[in-house]
Amino acid sequence: MQRASTGAEPTGTEPTETGTPHAPAPRTEPPRSPTPGRPGLLHRTGRWCARHAWRVLAVWAVLLAALAVADRAWGGDYADSFSLPGTGAQTGADLLRAHSSGAAGVSAPIVISAGPGSLAGHRDAVEAAVGGLGRLPDVLSVTDPLSTPGALSASGSTGIVTVHFTADPAGFGDAYLARLDSAVRPLRADRLTVEYGAPLGQLAAPKAADRASEAIGLAVAVLVLLIGFGSVAATGLPLLTAVAGLAAGLGGLGLLAARVDFAKSAPTLAAMMGLGVGIDYALFLTTRYRALLRDVPEPAEAVGRTVATSGRAVLVAAATVAMALAGLYAGGVAFIGTLGAAAGLTVLVGAAASLTLTPALLGLLGGRIDRLRVRTPVAEPVGDADLWHRWGGALGRRPWLYLVGGLLVLGVLAVPVASMRLSHVDAGAQPTSRTDRRAYDLIGENFGPGANGPLTVVVQLDSALVADRARREGLAASLRQELAALPGVAAVSPPTAGPDDVLLIATVTPRTGPQDERTAELFHTLRDTGLPHALAGTGAVGYVTGGTATGLTFTDTLVGRLPLVVGVVVAAAFLLLLTVFRSVLIAVKAALLNLFSIAAAYGVVVAVFQWGWGAPLLGVTARVPVESYVPMMMFAIVFGLSMDYEVFLLSRIRETWLRTGDNHLAVATGLAATARVITCAAVIMTSVFLAFLLSTSVVVKMLALGLGVSVIIDATVVRLLLVPAGMYLFRRANWWLPRRLDALLPHFDPEGPAAPAARGELR
Repeated sequence: MQRASTGAEPTGTEPTETGTPHAPAPRTEPPRSPTPGRPGLLHRTGRWCARHAWRVLAVWAVLLAALAVADRAWGGDYADSFSLPGTGAQTGADLLRAHSSGAAGVSAPIVISAGPGSLAGHRDAVEAAVGGLGRLPDVLSVTDPLSTPGALSASGSTGIVTVHFTADPAGFGDAYLARLDSAVRPLRADRLTVEYGAPLGQLAAPKAADRASEAIGLAVAVLVLLIGFGSVAATGLPLLTAVAGLAAGLGGLGLLAARVDFAKSAPTLAAMMGLGVGIDYALFLTTRYRALLRDVPEPAEAVGRTVATSGRAVLVAAATVAMALAGLYAGGVAFIGTLGAAAGLTVLVGAAASLTLTPALLGLLGGRIDRLRVRTPVAEPVGDADLWHRWGGALGRRPWLYLVGGLLVLGVLAVPVASMRLSHVDAGAQPTSRTDRRAYDLIGENFGPGANGPLTVVVQLDSALVADRARREGLAASLRQELAALPGVAAVSPPTAGPDDVLLIATVTPRTGPQDERTAELFHTLRDTGLPHALAGTGAVGYVTGGTATGLTFTDTLVGRLPLVVGVVVAAAFLLLLTVFRSVLIAVKAALLNLFSIAAAYGVVVAVFQWGWGAPLLGVTARVPVESYVPMMMFAIVFGLSMDYEVFLLSRIRETWLRTGDNHLAVATGLAATARVITCAAVIMTSVFLAFLLSTSVVVKMLALGLGVSVIIDATVVRLLLVPAGMYLFRRANWWLPRRLDALLPHFDPEGPAAPAARGELR
């Protein structure tokens, strides 16, 4: 890596922001351009790819084909499963597996309703369906609602068939769903309503929405690129690169899924990230190439300089996004960490495609980059006639006004964050077109809302209680009585002993649904005071487990570890920006402004989903809490993506600063040079994210809206308003770096060796 400066103070005089010579301000990086020397590795790589384009294309074609074949042959499945070691919910679940064979695996309800009639009148159909379900592969046990206590509603019209599977059935595939439908066909033939509860409902959910989302994102990208570039050739290049990178990334993710447990939303999140950044990175490179091509006669050399300049910015941006996503592992929850890893994989593969496939395609096109024009490309004008130069001038004249105004906008958007409530979003938030939502409603109407989220109490007995049956039965009776007296409890089943008498197992049914805040209060009361008090002095230890308890424990764990994740990601990003831009103030401002923009995006998510503002327009029919892991995921993703635009903007500002030493000119020039491409890239990425609002998953909708809004906020209020206004205000202090710190930090210049200035970039 070529060192951008020596850290020594300049001699002579330097121009000020107004161009007037004066003595240099102390302790700022000297405005000194790097001395061009032997082309660096990136320069040589880009030039080689351009000159050997067909070889590069052949390698990518073979790679994509190999990954597709390998994924189909050896790729794994995706399922929502996670563990929380050291928590009561996990300990209780482990005890059930160890001491109760019927508690192994994953259970799922199938709700049967006879409407106003009696289910008992359809006994033959029910027995046939129960038998058919029991013969399915991966089924451990099936309960008959007509003979199982508590499985038939008070009216006798609705029953619950509980199917116990060896693993999460959500990942079993369409072929298994067909066999499941065949097993319950006698019920439907008898004109009974049959609905699959979660997680079977996830297996039966429509799968086409994500493909449609990707297609819409690509369609909007085509339109934006055609308007921005003005030619079909230049438009197709970023799209081809992004799609190739995304296909390679998803193929690799599928192979990893055979070894690592990834959530069902992992490929969707990976597709959102990979497609968005893939188009953006190729767009930045293509834009820089078109500008350099006007001054560099040989296309291959122009490609080399493109990769040596904007290509380094792509590297820094991709590394920042991947680093932010890797910071999710600091939360200590593998489920969240692997989601970040899935998204980070497609980001890195997208960057690799941009740095190899894009140069090859640029080399093939050469000077024909503007072929098949839909409008005449216009070089970016300079001076006051240009919109962005005029905008930069307006910011420079009243920086305080724009800085305060921008912060007020972010502050207003962030107001709803104060009322954010985190919990697990269950099937009650799904559209009524989904079978798991209809099953949820039938259970709530016929068994009470708490029946959708019961709490399982597991009591581990000591050896004395195991040996004394009378004491064990007395403990079971008193336990049921004390738990039933807790506020918010609708019913408590009689505690029953496990097969080896080591456990007592009871079901506590809350009065409220699993998403209700009062259910969370009951869980905490039961876990922290109710159960310990009921077992005090008995020698037994109690745990609260089950799906609802695990979800609430998961929320508590993430809330407690979110500050750690924030601290790790912010600190790592600060050090990276400090190393790249050699400025304490720039690194601090980037971290703080990103926190403001993330808070604003949180506020929009709370207002829409929790307050219900416009939620029906997104297909969400009920007010729901914010999914517990969405804030952590949003923070890592938004922080990383914000750094993308930060790196591209500051790289161009710093390039001019090093050449001229004029902070005012550097900010105005960097803003004018990147504003168009940042705006274009933001529109594309926003469209990619918002297209996933078509997903049937409420959690995916949350992420899509939050990420889409955050990109809009970041590319407009932050990058085009707050960052330049702040840099105008701080002037030369923007570039301050203590000498000792400068000596300690490694040197990495994202723009590489200086290249001849281009006459203008195309708009």
